[in-house]
Amino acid sequence: MTIRESTEQWEDQFLSPYAAHSRDSRGREVEETPCDIRPVYQRDRDRILHCKAFRRLKHKTQVFLTPQGDHYRTRLTHTLEVAQTARTIARALRLNEDLTEAIALGHDLGHTPFGHAGERALNEVFSEGFRHHEQSVRIVEKLEKEGRGLNLTWEVRNGILNHQMTGQPDTLEGWVVRYSDKIAYIHHDVDDAIRGGIIREEEIPRTYTDILGHSSKERLNTMIHDIVAQSQGKPSITMSEDVEFAFRGMRRYMFDNVYTNPKAKGEERKAENTVKELFLYYMDHPELLSNEYIERMWQSGETQERSVCDYIAGMTDQYAITKFQEFFVPAAWRY
Repeated sequence: MTIRESTEQWEDQFLSPYAAHSRDSRGREVEETPCDIRPVYQRDRDRILHCKAFRRLKHKTQVFLTPQGDHYRTRLTHTLEVAQTARTIARALRLNEDLTEAIALGHDLGHTPFGHAGERALNEVFSEGFRHHEQSVRIVEKLEKEGRGLNLTWEVRNGILNHQMTGQPDTLEGWVVRYSDKIAYIHHDVDDAIRGGIIREEEIPRTYTDILGHSSKERLNTMIHDIVAQSQGKPSITMSEDVEFAFRGMRRYMFDNVYTNPKAKGEERKAENTVKELFLYYMDHPELLSNEYIERMWQSGETQERSVCDYIAGMTDQYAITKFQEFFVPAAWRY
């Protein structure tokens, strides 16, 4: 018996009957010889962790564009916090931690430079529309490894696709990540907004903090414990009514006071224009795309517009700024 088979037997014995067991996966689009050590979801986690798109997340905006300080979150640190929260919940509920972590690590691979500002810009200029959760799946299916993709299991791809608030994942592990994503950004975006002087703790409505807690640490603890308590031994992931009310209220408060606050988001129009101008420039000069994307147009029949969108979506903030300066700013004016 291999180590992988022993692990699969352990899952059958100890995981919740509602968990996604590795041996029951719907499999991959291209069948592979099983690993003798790692179950399928652990292999998926490892593939995401080692892919180029994951490494680029460290230079992509979470909320604050070019924050002045080393302690503000990036898209990568957000992803790691989601993974940590999701694994805590999954372990407490005896769900599949490898599947949960794989979904969490891959859920934001498709984010553009400059966060949601870049996403809005690409959605406006790309005729097919742009949504980062769909781009995340496209990355793992088509763009990574020179167009071969990562060949992940169906369950991981389903969880990545459905991590947004309107998504309906097919596994409880996917639901755990869906909640953990929102818990993480409410937790750390409040923390970053207070650090940046955009809001103060005492300004957050007591209607919500009296339920969730009066510090980021208390709120994180409350939401995680509530999900575990409400979901224990059940075929669903839920919150209690009062915590759900406060959770959604905090999201609305953040959208009204942070995500649209001029102090935090005042530069976003410039970021959106940068992405749009780059898109139009590459549409006029497709020969300036990297060779990988040019070859894909020829070999895979991708449209030029699709290739330009993929290329820009994969850029880090700094790379997008560098290309913008190269194309639009006279050399003597650059700094």
